[in-house]
Amino acid sequence: MMKTWQAGKRLLPMTAALGLLLAGCGREDLSVLRPQGPAAESSFDLMKLAITIMIVVLLIVFSIAAYVLIRFRRKPGQREIPEQVEGNFKLEVIWTVIPLILVVILAVPTVREVFAAGNDHSNDKNAVKVKVTGHQYWWEFEYTDYGVKTAQDLVIPAGKDIAFELRTADVLHSFWVPSLSGKIDTNPDGTVNRFSFSAPNEGVYRGKCAELCGPSHGFMEFKVKSVSEAEFEQWLASKKAPAVLPEDPQLAEKFKSACLTCHAVGDQGLAVGPDLTGIGSRESVAGILLNDDTGVDGAPILDNLKTWLHDPQSVKPGNTMPDPKADLGLTDEEVDGIAEYLAGYKLD
Repeated sequence: MMKTWQAGKRLLPMTAALGLLLAGCGREDLSVLRPQGPAAESSFDLMKLAITIMIVVLLIVFSIAAYVLIRFRRKPGQREIPEQVEGNFKLEVIWTVIPLILVVILAVPTVREVFAAGNDHSNDKNAVKVKVTGHQYWWEFEYTDYGVKTAQDLVIPAGKDIAFELRTADVLHSFWVPSLSGKIDTNPDGTVNRFSFSAPNEGVYRGKCAELCGPSHGFMEFKVKSVSEAEFEQWLASKKAPAVLPEDPQLAEKFKSACLTCHAVGDQGLAVGPDLTGIGSRESVAGILLNDDTGVDGAPILDNLKTWLHDPQSVKPGNTMPDPKADLGLTDEEVDGIAEYLAGYKLD
């Protein structure tokens, strides 16, 4: 028993130090503690208010406990039982009323911000309307006012309200961009959820699925790219441009027969699976393989595309994409050729 206690004493400071170390880890674009937009800032303010109240209560309770322990401790030589008294009515009223006041102080701004977060901006002429559909395990974004559909990278103009309409194509998912907003579900019962957020600053923010939706739930990521108004208009125009197919006629035919029966590029194919138009410009492949030519925070997009196309199940177990070789009959050379074509398919 003593050995166990001694081991515990040694492990406790190590555990505390490791906890503090890990608390400082994480990405700036994936942290609720570094809000990058009005919706996230409101949530962060509520967190600070709640923590402040808890700290004040903790200090008061510990101070009273310390006072009682010192003031009423057993005196040397004292053997009799202390005088037993019943509760004090005034004190009981006080420590019942104070928590109620604290709850009201926390509840009022919480209710206000919760309802504000669910405001429907779909009738706002200046808002960008985006229809979000959750799939296992990817996200589809349709810009209803512009006739444009894309996947995995949500491109938005900085500073503008984005009015979201959320659905699911299969199971329950939860749409969450920690640094920009709270979570909102996509419900399989046909319910359409609406909310909005904006990103005042240009940049890339990481989004997640926050609802356990299957074996690759943890890999169901997406990116929000906040750009200038001019860049957003240019991106829309590029999305509407005619499809660019592989230059090799044989590879182009293979790509059409094997890939465009589920995917779309430009004005060709079916958008049953993720739209591939301009995939070479995206932040990641399959949402989880980060594109980074330096290799510091990922791998070059060509390497990521080859990793994905040669074995999709190893990247996202349980996904519904057919195996390009086993199911679609593509050779290794054809898979590499399609990967090179997609890696070079960039938007202006």
